[in-house]
Amino acid sequence: GPTRKMPLTASAMDFFQLFVPDNVLKNMVVQTNMYAKKYQERFGSDDAWIDVTLTEMKAFLGYMISTSIHHCESVLSIWSSGFYSNKSIALIMTQSRFEKILKYFHIVAFRSSQTTHGLYKIQPFLDSLQNGFDSAFRPSQAQVLHEPLIDEDPVFIATCTERELRKRKKRKFSLWVRQCSSTGFICQIYVHLKEGSGADGLDALKNKPQLHSMVAKSLCQNASGKNYIIFTGPSITSLNLFEEFEKQEIYCCGLLSTRKSDCTGLPPSMLNNPETPQSRGQYRIRMKGNMSLICWYNKGHFRFLTNAYSPVQQGVIIKRKSGEIPCPLAVEAFAAHLSYICKYDDKYSKYFISHKPNKTWQQVFWFAISIAINNAYILYKMSEAYHVTRYSRAQFGERLVKELLGLEDTSPSH
Repeated sequence: GPTRKMPLTASAMDFFQLFVPDNVLKNMVVQTNMYAKKYQERFGSDDAWIDVTLTEMKAFLGYMISTSIHHCESVLSIWSSGFYSNKSIALIMTQSRFEKILKYFHIVAFRSSQTTHGLYKIQPFLDSLQNGFDSAFRPSQAQVLHEPLIDEDPVFIATCTERELRKRKKRKFSLWVRQCSSTGFICQIYVHLKEGSGADGLDALKNKPQLHSMVAKSLCQNASGKNYIIFTGPSITSLNLFEEFEKQEIYCCGLLSTRKSDCTGLPPSMLNNPETPQSRGQYRIRMKGNMSLICWYNKGHFRFLTNAYSPVQQGVIIKRKSGEIPCPLAVEAFAAHLSYICKYDDKYSKYFISHKPNKTWQQVFWFAISIAINNAYILYKMSEAYHVTRYSRAQFGERLVKELLGLEDTSPSH
């Protein structure tokens, strides 16, 4: 749970600033103004530009975040006279001023000579965000590695034509997270760029075990020695990776697929389906040290690899129609933790900022801000402040937007 006690009067802004404090926002102000100056030196002066202030930067973020609550195809819809216009917040800043800040917005204005990393324009922000996640929250023992749902707004996808869909650029990165499965709090983010045809590019490693084990190691670099149990999907599950994690006192439970998983070192007899018909709940086990390979039948064969649970401990899967189906405890635990993450995705994935810039670093930035707000709401729900105000996720987002735009008093006396 949370590592610090927030006051009863804590606002949405107070929770958000656990991850995005004023010093980070001030840096955005400095870097944006530096970039604007550099841009104008190169391409000619812009008489309409005035250096951005901290108040304006907060309002700029507020406008962007408002698109996560009222999904609109463009943030500029706020100033339109159409369905998505928002007169209550449109008066804080003019559309032309907002577009100027959007044009020059930067987190790192200059590339240093040593920089080779593709995310150099956003890395300081991601590092600061990670420090905020680490210091504000202590995760439970059970955690999940996965790619969260950050796809397009389903309403827009359902209504746009095939031509419009083709025109939309595909993301040039994949985003993975390590997530506390009992609260949904995202403990760590890992961004992997699809850097073309290079040996380490995502396209070159697509569906290959080396990419997914690299992602898993990066996400668990701060987890060693803490006896965490990590749940993984088929693309990450592998005997070599789990054995490596066990040396670091990280224990695993993963779903195994003969098509997607790296099955090196596993007995072939367990990877083939038996010819004799099986009844639901039947399972076979093979062990090597602490590692168990479980083949469980329930309208199909499901295989699990684990060193976190004893294979002889019994569990049960409860289905509404067929009642209880016996299974090893590892299978029950895996199903429970993954169903929680599905609920998290259903609840929170629709609150991602719907602004879709062309630049990859900006796309990553807005996804990271969305995750920070979801994490802030999870901390708010676990605090005493929630028992005073009881905001839903949408209400929490609206309060944050108003506080960023200066429409709400956020002082402790409020």
